[in-house]
Amino acid sequence: MLCIMEITGTVEAVLKVKGNAAWFVTLEDTVFSAIELMAQKNVGALLVMSGGKVVGVVSERDYTRKVALLGKSSKQTLVKEVISGRLFSVSPATTVEACLELMTEQRIRHLPVLVGERVVGVVSIGDLVNWIIHAQQAAISQLQSYISGQYTG
Repeated sequence: MLCIMEITGTVEAVLKVKGNAAWFVTLEDTVFSAIELMAQKNVGALLVMSGGKVVGVVSERDYTRKVALLGKSSKQTLVKEVISGRLFSVSPATTVEACLELMTEQRIRHLPVLVGERVVGVVSIGDLVNWIIHAQQAAISQLQSYISGQYTG
C-alpha cells in the first residue's frame, strides 16, 4: 500500500518540525523594544501578553503602518497603542489548510497556537507554506519511487 505524507497536516505536526518557541512583549513595553526583540530573534511578530494570557500580536507591519508612517517615536509609543484589535488563534489540532483560510480571510500572517489559554507555539504563513512545499516534495518523491518500482513502503 502506498503511504504518502499528508500534504496539509496539522499545526501540531508543523510545530514538531519548526519548533515551538514563542517570543512575547507586554502591553506596556515600547514598540522600540518589541522591534529590537523581533530583530534579535529574527521573527516578524511577537505575542503580546497581559496577566499571563495572550491578548494580541504585534508585528513589523504594525510598526510600519502605525508608528513609522505616522511619524511617531517607537521609543515613546507603547505596544498597546499599535496591536491589532481582534486576536485569532488556533489549536495544535487545527489543519494547515484551515490556518491558511483564516489567515487569508483575516489578512493576518501569524497565529498563536493555544491549548486552552496556554501558548504552545506560533505559526506564520511562511511556516505553513514551507510545510506544504516539503509535503508535496515528499509525495512526489514517493510517487516517483512507486512508479519506477523502487518503492518499498
